[in-house]
Amino acid sequence: MQRIEDAESLRQLLGNPHPFTKEKIGSRLDDVSREFIGATPLLFLSTVNVDGRPTVSPKGDAAGFVSIVDEQTLIIPERPGNKLMMGFENILDNGRIGLIFVQPGVEETLRVNGRATLCLDPSLQEQMAANGKPALLLIKVEIEEVFFHCAKAFKRSKAWQPDSWAEGTKVSFGKQIAQAKLGKGMAAKAAAKLIDREVEKDYRKNL
Repeated sequence: MQRIEDAESLRQLLGNPHPFTKEKIGSRLDDVSREFIGATPLLFLSTVNVDGRPTVSPKGDAAGFVSIVDEQTLIIPERPGNKLMMGFENILDNGRIGLIFVQPGVEETLRVNGRATLCLDPSLQEQMAANGKPALLLIKVEIEEVFFHCAKAFKRSKAWQPDSWAEGTKVSFGKQIAQAKLGKGMAAKAAAKLIDREVEKDYRKNL
């Protein structure tokens, strides 16, 4: 494949953004973005380490789970997860963060870029409890850029149109782990069933 290696070539290929597109990029939350965050149950959080290695993780809870402190500050509560800490270690490395807020059925998304820190505040962690459990920690986000992203990706993918959905992929952590360790024999199949039962138990008891 032919590689694109400079911004000028890329700009010639993609063209220039509409002047209004740049105008929508701000550094503070307005009333519309506040309302959007307040009704959002799901976001995707991206980070990168000092070597440039990125990762993205989903964060979800009841709509409005992200706290708006002021027009340039958000607080995201952390819940029980896989404990890999990839994104958290990246935040400790350099603090850069990108967020995409997603509302089911809404084709526009809200993008936030800025800096993040990991914090503890027992009182606030208790206030942001879910399922009777206080937040494990708090991700404080200082906003540098905020803007709405257009709906084209969702329109093309038909992501919110159930009649267009194919049968979903069934993910088995048990099968993945067992085959990696034991191959594809009977022992692996038995181990996979055991692991999947433990995963389902964790989903029921550890949200």
